This record gives sequence, C-alpha cells and structure tokens, in this order.
Amino acid sequence: MDKLESKDFMNITDLLNNAPDKEPERQYYFIDEAAKLISKKEQELGRKLTCCVTTFGCQMNARDSEKLLGILKKIGYVESTDENADFVIYNTCTVRENANNKVYGRLGILHNYKKKNKGMMIALCGCMMQEPTVVENLQEHYKFVDLIFGTHNIYKFAELFVTSFLNKKGTIIDIWKDTDKIVENLPIERKYSFKSGVNIMFGCNNFCTYCIVPYVRGRERSRTPEDIVKEIKDLVADGVVEVMLLGQNVNSYGIGLEEKTSFAKLLEMINDIEGLKRIRFMTPHPKDLSDELIDAMARLDKVCNHMHLPLQSGSTEILKKMNRRYTKEDYLVLVDKLRARIPDIAITTDIIVGFPGETEEDFLETIDVVEKVKYDSAFTFIYSKRTGTPAATMPNQVDDATVKDRFDRLLKLVQNNGHDKVRQFEGTVQEVLVEEVNEQDETLVTGKMTNNITVHFPGDKSLIGQIVKVKLNCCRGFYYIGEVIS
Repeated sequence: MDKLESKDFMNITDLLNNAPDKEPERQYYFIDEAAKLISKKEQELGRKLTCCVTTFGCQMNARDSEKLLGILKKIGYVESTDENADFVIYNTCTVRENANNKVYGRLGILHNYKKKNKGMMIALCGCMMQEPTVVENLQEHYKFVDLIFGTHNIYKFAELFVTSFLNKKGTIIDIWKDTDKIVENLPIERKYSFKSGVNIMFGCNNFCTYCIVPYVRGRERSRTPEDIVKEIKDLVADGVVEVMLLGQNVNSYGIGLEEKTSFAKLLEMINDIEGLKRIRFMTPHPKDLSDELIDAMARLDKVCNHMHLPLQSGSTEILKKMNRRYTKEDYLVLVDKLRARIPDIAITTDIIVGFPGETEEDFLETIDVVEKVKYDSAFTFIYSKRTGTPAATMPNQVDDATVKDRFDRLLKLVQNNGHDKVRQFEGTVQEVLVEEVNEQDETLVTGKMTNNITVHFPGDKSLIGQIVKVKLNCCRGFYYIGEVIS
C-alpha cells in the first residue's frame, strides 16, 4: 500500500479488520463494500460507471476474465467494449515476449484516456504480472496503473479493488509466487449463454524448456470432482449445453486430491449430467494420454470426437531437448490407438519450427509425422526465445531464413492435409451447435460440428445455442457452407 490519505487508510484498516477470514465469504463482503463505493461515485457523476475487461492469451485467461467481469458487474459497473472506460483491466499473457510488448503499447493509449478522465482506474493481472522484471518496469515507467496482481489471487479481486479504489496515490501491487488455494462460487459473467469453459485444474508441472507457463501459473492443483460436477450442473440449469474442461494438462487431473480421481473417471461423471449435450477438453499432454482415457472417449456419447494432441516436434532428439518426455514413436502409437478406438476422431496439434539445434533431418522427422497422422488442422509456430526459459540460452539457435523456409514448407503440407481431411464430410448431414450470427454475412449463422469443424449456413439469431442437423453442401478449405435439414 503506497501513500494513502489518513482517512482512507483508516477506512481500509476498518474494512480489513471487519472482513471474514473464510473464503468466499470474505470476497462477498468486499463486493458489498465496493458496491457502496461505486453507488456513491455514480451519485457524484450522475451516471453509471463503465468497465472494460480485455483478455490476452489462452482459454484459461478467458475464463478468468469472465470471473473478473462478473465481480465488476456485481458491484455496479456497466460493461463496455470501449477501453475509454472508467475501469479497464488487462488480463495478460506472457507465453511470447511480443505479447508483453503488445500490452505495453496499449498502456500508452490508456494513459491518454486517463489524462482526460481523472477518475479512471487501470488494472493489470494475469501471467505477465508474475514476472518480476515486468512489475519493476511497470513501477518505473507506468506509474499511472492503479492495481497489479497475478494469476494466483484472481479470486481476491474484490478485496484488491476496494483497496485500490480508496488509494489516492501510487500503485497497489499484490503478486503471489504460488498458492495451493482454490476459491469457488464467486460471480461469473459468461460470454456465451449456451457454452462455457470450466476449470478442472490449475498450474503445470511439465517444465517444457521453451515454456514459461509453469513459472507463472505455478504447480498443478486439481479441483474436486464434486465441485466441478456441481458447477456444470448449475451451468446446465442456466442454459449451457456444451462445456470445455480447462487445464494446462488435463490428462494429469487428480494431482493434489485426497481421493485420486483420473481424468477418464471425471469425464464419466460429467457425461452423466442430464441436459448436457457436449463435452470438450484442452489441453492434453501426450505423455499422460492413457488407454483409460481413450476408452472413455470412445464410450461416452457426450465427449466430442476431437483430440488436440500437441506434437511440437517429430524429432525424438528435439523432443528430448524440449523436455516433452515422449518419443516420435510413442506419439504415433497414441495416434494409432485413438484412430482404432474412435475412427471418426479429428486430431489437431501444435508444432514449433526452428527450436534451438533443429537440423534439416530433425525437421524432416516432423514432416514425416505430419504425413503419417494427416492432421485435421495444426497450429504452427516459429520458435521465439522466451526470456526465463532454458531454451532461450541453448546453443545453435536456428537462423531466420532457415526457419522461415521450414515454416512455409510445413504450413503448405498441413493445409493440404487439412483440406483433404475436412472435405471427406461433403454431402453428409451433421449436428452443428449454432454459436453466432456470421460476422461477414448476417443472413448466415456459424456453428461447430463435434469434431470442431466450422459450418456456415442460412439462419438467424434465434438458432444460437441450438444443435441442428445441417447438410454440408460445399467445403471451402477448413469450413463448410451448408443448409438446415428439418
């Protein structure tokens, strides 16, 4: 806490002393106190206060942002998509350094807004804030930021908000190195009424040498199956038909639980929830993909026939340097098992090109895996150094020209294979969950098949959230144009 006026210091001290110790009751206490502060501010201004939550990064971050927005709306803010708002929060990503630079650039714009709106508050949270050098830089060059917190104490947002709101000078900073705490049942404002992400675990224990996630998200900890099932039942009662189970490595679900429950067993429990139509999950790690899970996916009717199985490299030597803990052969065996048990499964992946020490022979091993698996689609990335990871200081960094050549060759192969895989459904009738009115053509709606293929077809917003039968008339690369079959 930095330079509070005496009366405000007393207010905060009183609030902290009177707050319950138990969670989430403590946060609901601060939500009530924050609502009083916002109500008073509204009366002063003669209008409602606006807020804008901007998400950088993965679906885990998107789910966290729904929690932040839920609290802001609970205390009285009105959501705005305009960052020229009374309260702006950036939920940051730090997987790649250019993500950090993007945030710094956007902060300059916010500073200009704040000069015109003296009461504006700016908060930063998420993975980027877990880096000490980032916080030091913010303290030195971005003193106009009001609140900084990390990934481990997002549940504490209401408490931090009140402290920051009463603070007249300086930045409130609350960063935790790690935590074993999971706080349930706080407000959430979902982006979609018909589908939702559901955290089943937090953190990562894998320490891939190119990845900073374990350092900023902490060690793995799992939510209890009872809490997960209860949350999903409540979501279904509120109109949700599809859930996406979220974790850095869902295959290792169960770590930290008193009574060990495997991910496959959790899927069975969720599959039994009445009213739920579809179950998706991400991201699994190949080293932990069990026969039990493959069998569960084959048996359980609500689990979608889609597996995102990150390869990263087809070279066993490079995989070893990445600390992925499986070989090329191990990976191909998993793919064979998946296709044997679930013939219509869609398999997608992540691939990194140009990892330190990657030779042409290593790259050709990756090409070989892509040829053998024939992915439905793939996210391909050019390796970029991530300060703080072991790979950043490895010798034999690959030159840019070589990396670009390999990336282009890989991308062309992935696209050709993907087009062939997607085209096989042309002329068939498939079930599609309608997600939105098409952004380019408002006479069309857009939805997803169970295998995650996108379909556009004539319809209106009344179809959103429904699962409809659609004839796939025309394949356009990675998506279809279709028509509803009544």
